[in-house]
Amino acid sequence: MAHHGNTPAAWTAVLVSLAAFGVGAVGLVIGSWPVFWIGVALLAVAVVAGRVMQAMGLGAR
Repeated sequence: MAHHGNTPAAWTAVLVSLAAFGVGAVGLVIGSWPVFWIGVALLAVAVVAGRVMQAMGLGAR
């Protein structure tokens, strides 16, 4: 049966990614490069968190 990514690892990665894109967009709109790069860093955190949680058994097998 397909799970369609409905796992804690997927949800965490998606929510952190959404926050990262939001922070990055705000940084671009207000013209703040440090805020933009914080958004980029958060995107990397989302990828790492998703992979770590998947390795811990909280993602799809």
